[in-house]
Amino acid sequence: MSLDTPGLWAVTAPAAPALAPLAGDTTADIAIVGAGYTGLSAALTAAEAGARVIVLEAEGIGAGGSGRNVGLVNAGLWIMPDEVEARLSPGNPLPGMLANAPAAVWAMIERHQIACEARPVGTLHCAPDAAGLAALAERERQWQARQVAVRLLSPEETRARTGSDRFHGALFDPRAGTVQPLAYARGLGHAALRAGARIHAPSPVTSAERRGSEWILTTPGGRVTAPRVIWAGNAYGQGPAANKAVAIMPYFNFTTDPLPEDLRRTILPGGEGAWDTATVLSSFRLDAAGRFVIGSIGQLGVDASVHEGWARRMMARLYPQLKGQVFAHRWYGRIGTTPDALPRLIEAGEGAFGITGYNGRGIAPGTVLGRALARAALGEEKLPPLAPARPDPLRAIRTLGLRAGAAAMHLIDRRG
Repeated sequence: MSLDTPGLWAVTAPAAPALAPLAGDTTADIAIVGAGYTGLSAALTAAEAGARVIVLEAEGIGAGGSGRNVGLVNAGLWIMPDEVEARLSPGNPLPGMLANAPAAVWAMIERHQIACEARPVGTLHCAPDAAGLAALAERERQWQARQVAVRLLSPEETRARTGSDRFHGALFDPRAGTVQPLAYARGLGHAALRAGARIHAPSPVTSAERRGSEWILTTPGGRVTAPRVIWAGNAYGQGPAANKAVAIMPYFNFTTDPLPEDLRRTILPGGEGAWDTATVLSSFRLDAAGRFVIGSIGQLGVDASVHEGWARRMMARLYPQLKGQVFAHRWYGRIGTTPDALPRLIEAGEGAFGITGYNGRGIAPGTVLGRALARAALGEEKLPPLAPARPDPLRAIRTLGLRAGAAAMHLIDRRG
């Protein structure tokens, strides 16, 4: 299995829609660049409203972060609710949108009957130490102050819910859950096509030019002319869509073959997805077939053996009964991060905009913010006020630091 593919998700997802590159010149009301969660949610929303929509994708549906993540559908952002609101303008609708974003994902899946192994059973944010437990207690307090029914579990409850004795506690969020991430992206693609959108791939945009009231997007095979453009490439933007506002945090996943039933019953018996509060975090869950999926920050290139060694140790540390299990698939992807962990507004000229920098929360935010981008392009509503996506002068340093720091931490973490 190539390290530059979505790995297991490509094997287990339903078939992608049959697509063809753009050929010749055409017009649209809205052109969308990128066929991930944001671009496809925007395409579906705009097409259902009657707009003529064309999506231009460099590789294929979900080829970027949308097909390479672990599949956690979480609410809010990485930073705590109080901090999110303090960093935004008073009355900004973004916190409320993201607090309720998982519900939008579940509704989208139900409405369009997307086969993506959806499990809206909650997630477990786990504390491996006392500092992590204190942080989860504060996160619980802040969410409960907003009438959200998250709950901090005792060590005994955490052991029962995770099947592991390695945690001091866990924050259970009933809004959240898991999906097969590439299957969800492909399902959005099928739904957008049924609604009348056109999706072309592989069709990388090589130039974008404003002429009068129209944008002209050029690909190797043709051109699209449209008055509105939504840039939705996030960490995988190319050419004029290259995103220099975000540093890249690589994230990998390893997975076993389906486990025997007796082992499955001992691991996350409620079906939740889980991740921890460590600085270099880890995530783990079972997929629908009972494969154990474990991931963390890091890139699988020259660093692959370091990260695989860590994954084996961590799997056995969490679940000694899995010691010696072989990893059948491995892959990694890119997460777009910003210095303050808040999304950014791409302003590429009159009528051309996008949102980037989900900081590891792409599934639910991409779904609701893609919808918001479409409604803004249709003139139905305004986007939430966000800081502009200006080039980050420390982007290269932060990107290198994230990769090297994760590799160093995984190399020295040899505890049993």
